Amino acid sequence: QVQLVESGGGLVQTGGSLKLSCAVSGSIFSINRMGWYRQTPGKQRELVAAITSGGSTDYADFVKGRFTISKDNAKNTGYLQMNNLKPDDAAVYYCNVEGTYDSGRFYRRFNDWGQGTQVIVSS
Repeated sequence: QVQLVESGGGLVQTGGSLKLSCAVSGSIFSINRMGWYRQTPGKQRELVAAITSGGSTDYADFVKGRFTISKDNAKNTGYLQMNNLKPDDAAVYYCNVEGTYDSGRFYRRFNDWGQGTQVIVSS
């Protein structure tokens, strides 16, 4: 099985920074893609940034130049560095991971979500 644990959210002032982490554990064989999404009440979850196993990255326009997604393959952990935070960035941030794990008999694909971490930006 696969477990995702997010951390790093919290309260920050406008213009401040936070770094989110998403640790993936279990019998992980490979991680193909990791994405960070965010959601506010009444709105759909939206993509913030994503990174592939090869290191290719993709960012939503509203975070370009401010957020940086990265990963540590040795630790099976992904990060989202958020700088120059704005009140509109306040949301619950979720990581989503696609990959393959060893079930003991077969390699199986997974596509799992973290539990979410709250980011609050005070003006």
